[in-house]
Amino acid sequence: MISIKDYAEKKCGFASGHRSCSGCAFPIIIRNVLKAAKDPLVISLATGCMEVTTTIFPQSSWQVPTIHNTFLNSASTISGVERAYESLKRKGKIKKEIKFLAFGGDGGTYDIGLQALSGALERGHDFVYVLYDNEAYCNTGGQRSSASPLGSNTTTEPVGKVHNGKKTFKKDITKIVVAHNIPYVAQAAVHNWSDLYNKAEKAFSIKGPAFINVFSPCELNWKMDPSMTIKVSKLATETKFWPLYEVENGNYKLSYNPPKDVPVEEYLKTQGRFKHLLSEENKPTLQKIQGHIDSEWEKLLKLCGIK
Repeated sequence: MISIKDYAEKKCGFASGHRSCSGCAFPIIIRNVLKAAKDPLVISLATGCMEVTTTIFPQSSWQVPTIHNTFLNSASTISGVERAYESLKRKGKIKKEIKFLAFGGDGGTYDIGLQALSGALERGHDFVYVLYDNEAYCNTGGQRSSASPLGSNTTTEPVGKVHNGKKTFKKDITKIVVAHNIPYVAQAAVHNWSDLYNKAEKAFSIKGPAFINVFSPCELNWKMDPSMTIKVSKLATETKFWPLYEVENGNYKLSYNPPKDVPVEEYLKTQGRFKHLLSEENKPTLQKIQGHIDSEWEKLLKLCGIK
């Protein structure tokens, strides 16, 4: 376990001066993950908020080799680079150890990039994939993605007289990745720096594919105050909306068990995208969300061998 002093003193290869919104979660996530790497990195970035705000020509916040990809092929690109590195290493042309890291948002991972990610995982490339999950296509205005939660108000599935926001539950991308039988899969959240750091450190240490899904609030499209990022992330975990756990070689381990039951309403009411759910007529939807959370939590506890 790294001390806060040692953590603060670690360099990360990501400079300030980027153009992300005030209170944005992903710069915190980037620094946390990069600090956990002990070897040189090569990084691929899917198109999205992270790439757009950190690589505006002629400036870049990235102080490590970084490749910009389209929405769909961050995993394909990094797997190709990793395979070229392995070939050069066998030929003796490269001696040093290099780690490979791909970043993608939920649009470039849950939806557009899922096929490329699945292929890279199945082939067994030695890389770490980090998903910063902000539950919508936030770079282009907050359109619905398969990561958007039930009832959330998005620009392509808005709240109105006919629809009550998104009609389906969020896709469980973490368990989809687990089904690929890779060595390491984890869920983390931006508010818990030590948990994310430890999971990233473990992911880099493992030979083969590793995947970390990180909860990443978007104050702009979630319609919340920029100062609330960490509080909202913590509430997501305390209400069990976003459980923290890891799966190592198929074995589930819970990272955090909230000490008391906090209703999901406490999390939802911090964001304008859910404000319609707090009305009396929308109580059935709120109850449906709570029921789903309770059911999924019980399943997770069983997988972790707790119940």
